[in-house]
Amino acid sequence: PTTPAAPRRDLAIRAAVEQGLVSGDQQPLAGLLDLAAVRESAAALHSAFAEVAADGQRVLHTFAVKAGSLVPVLRLLDDCGIGAEVASPGELALARAAGVHPDRTVLDSPAKTASELHEALNTGIALNADNPEELARLDALRPDADARLGLRVNPQLGGGAIDAMSTATATSKFGVALRDEGARAWVVRAYRQRPWLTRLHCHVGSQGMALETMAAGVRATYELAEEINAAVGHQQVSTLDIGGGLPVNFDTDEITPSYADYARLLANTVPGLFDGRYGLVTEFGRSLLAKAGSIVARVEYAKSAGGRPIAVTHAGAQVAVRTVFAPDAWPIRVRAYDPKGLSKHASTAEPAAVGAATGSTAVEEVAQDVAGPCCFAGDLVARDRVLPRLEAGDHAALLDTGAYYFSNPFGYNSLPRPGVYGFTCAADEAQEAHSGDIRFLPVRSPQSVEELITESGGAHRDALLGRAEAAD
Repeated sequence: PTTPAAPRRDLAIRAAVEQGLVSGDQQPLAGLLDLAAVRESAAALHSAFAEVAADGQRVLHTFAVKAGSLVPVLRLLDDCGIGAEVASPGELALARAAGVHPDRTVLDSPAKTASELHEALNTGIALNADNPEELARLDALRPDADARLGLRVNPQLGGGAIDAMSTATATSKFGVALRDEGARAWVVRAYRQRPWLTRLHCHVGSQGMALETMAAGVRATYELAEEINAAVGHQQVSTLDIGGGLPVNFDTDEITPSYADYARLLANTVPGLFDGRYGLVTEFGRSLLAKAGSIVARVEYAKSAGGRPIAVTHAGAQVAVRTVFAPDAWPIRVRAYDPKGLSKHASTAEPAAVGAATGSTAVEEVAQDVAGPCCFAGDLVARDRVLPRLEAGDHAALLDTGAYYFSNPFGYNSLPRPGVYGFTCAADEAQEAHSGDIRFLPVRSPQSVEELITESGGAHRDALLGRAEAAD
């Protein structure tokens, strides 16, 4: 057994400070990824579906690359038996760079170009068409019987708690809207006319979606596949892509809901899904990585305004875009650490509740804002949050940020992208773990100022002046 996830996180944050991954002016923040937690998450996914699937049933789990677009992370997941779901040429390139085989790659996007479709057919990756016009483009490319092609449908079940994450609304931009007049009949006819259409895809949304709604979307997809196969007289649809979207608990360290919860609900809601007649594809993203990641940032200044303390840190909208711009929909936990990377806790807390292995500092708890470095007033990752008081030189950790946060930065104020590091812990539960047991592995190097200038057109400095000479 390994050291539990929360103590591993505290040890890693202390070690990141001690080893200089978060230090000084040059590296005031870093992303940390718990590799054991990633492997545990992948194993839980495999186990959950294996428990309900028929013997020998084909099940391919893929990772939504948008949730963690970092080549070493995709490589790690591939090693854990998780393929790649890509939604752009860039994401496909990242999956290839990570060594993900075409047989374990699925292309989904509402705006695929003709060249993307052609490339998918030539390389043998699976592809789900989004709409009738895209299907017509595929017709022109004359797919053969070996192509792994499907159609995305929208069962129009309604939205969840976060509108922007709901993809099965009546007017969603994704897929063929099944309840629109004539749409269902058109889908059945499209399959009868195209023997090479052998897959069916549906994804009802993520984060804020009730598991029952997700399962209803899978049921609607399964029932449509049964209708199509009955209409053509044989099992033409042989694979169901049921998407992903398992919500993540951002309130505590508890992993809930679990993959097992969802798989059992699917088995009860759609029994035929697991009788072995259909191959299955999943496209989970956030739920595989979120709990494994933290962003650690130095507190540069402590101040107050209107009587409220404000900790000005180096982690804001450039790494926590959704939390800053939609705080009600995307709140995250913030944990306080002292200048040495030791956890800060309320002075009234029982010492035993803190844990001797990681160390801690007892301080006063106050309601405070935790602000980022971006030059606009709303750059706050926590508002009026009760936390141990953060002072200059302390560290603030943004928890549950392994998905989306440090892998998809926002270029506001030309702030350089932080380094990202995976970590392992050599100690197990039987030992007293120490920060020296933490080993860091590079995932993405901190972006240098020179790289930032290049990205911002530095090589073309004089181009707009109409001069032929190159910049110095």
